[in-house]
Amino acid sequence: MALDFIPTVWAARLLAALDNALIYGQANVCNRDYEGDIREKGNTVKIGSIGAVAVDDYTKDSDIAEAQPLSDSEQTLLIDQAKYFHFYVDRIDQAQQNVNVLDEAMRESAHKLRELADRFLAAAMDGAVPAGNTIGSTAVPKTPTKNDAYEYLVDLSVLLDQSNTPTTGRFCIVPAWFHGLLLKDDRFVRSGTATGDGRLANGEVGEAAGLRIMKSNNVPSSGNTKFKIFAGHARATAYVEQVLDVHTYRPERRFGDAVKGLHVYGAKVVRPECLACLIADRG
Repeated sequence: MALDFIPTVWAARLLAALDNALIYGQANVCNRDYEGDIREKGNTVKIGSIGAVAVDDYTKDSDIAEAQPLSDSEQTLLIDQAKYFHFYVDRIDQAQQNVNVLDEAMRESAHKLRELADRFLAAAMDGAVPAGNTIGSTAVPKTPTKNDAYEYLVDLSVLLDQSNTPTTGRFCIVPAWFHGLLLKDDRFVRSGTATGDGRLANGEVGEAAGLRIMKSNNVPSSGNTKFKIFAGHARATAYVEQVLDVHTYRPERRFGDAVKGLHVYGAKVVRPECLACLIADRG
């Protein structure tokens, strides 16, 4: 039995699986404001911005100043990542399976693509956090305990306050061991885990210090040390992606069906001041 395959339907299904699986790349962490038509690896997205507008005092019956010429700047987001999947299902295996083999394989493909995209996004954030928004260092990382892990979240939130980061929609992505420390603190248990489990986003485990806490195994580290725990707002990082081509075919010398697809994406930290980082070792 041949697989009933419609390319546009399967492409949409794969994108949905990616959106549901991403931690660093979800809308709560990155913005998709500049995601337009992406055709191939190497395409770019131009992001424009203007300088600050001056506001002066007005004096009655007096001329106002000349119009202020606005300065503008431009950043380039490069679509420089291209990953593909390509698998084959033998006709005998299809006949013997009681489940939809293709669906399961597509889910597995989405999972692998998620891991790669998440790591790429975490690395992009890692290289952009301002030094003044960093707690600890790779030379002297902090070592949180169950008594002060919550307080480090407060410190990260204060850094975001000082850089005028919007208060609504802030996040913090922590490794599992840091989440374990938080669970031992009544302040987190009382304020964090009881806030509507039904509305939690991917990887979200609670809320604390004005931050939506998310857990991920892709938090950057160096050999299981020097974990980079990022806090911030979605306006900081722009992420664009596209599944360009997904289709099935029958290999000429095989009895079965094969599927291949191409996923391209890129990211740019456009407002680094809206990110903060805690560099920490596991105690």
